Amino acid sequence: MKALLCWTLAGVAVLGGVSRMQSTDKKDASPGTSRNKLIGAWRLVSLEVPEADRKVNRITDLKGMLLYTHDGHMSVQLMYPPSASGLSNDYVKNGYEASFGSYDVNEQAQTVTHHVEGSITEGLVGKNLPRAYQFSDGHLVIKSTRPDEH
Repeated sequence: MKALLCWTLAGVAVLGGVSRMQSTDKKDASPGTSRNKLIGAWRLVSLEVPEADRKVNRITDLKGMLLYTHDGHMSVQLMYPPSASGLSNDYVKNGYEASFGSYDVNEQAQTVTHHVEGSITEGLVGKNLPRAYQFSDGHLVIKSTRPDEH
């Protein structure tokens, strides 16, 4: 199971899955461009992970935060529940996911690409992680645009 930023935020993170995030800022209805609406701190609400049988597993007992700054930096952190403390993969190490770097927004395609400069897992460093985004009822929904992320 890959996570990051399969946030259906949310996504740090990540993924074939979908993340749903809710703004932690009262100014949820930022004016202007989608890029401006992304800026701020987003709290993870749920993570949807597709299973082998094509069903979707919605996980809500995670804690996570996705940050976008005005000057183009991003940071993602996600903590799985204690029952998943041994979980490790390309995005997660011992039940924890964290990465940081910069980001670019393509408003026409409604994508944001995370350029990973540092991560708790070395395999993500230097990668570009494209994510489709949409805003829905005060939430930011993010999912991977890459077919190899699940």
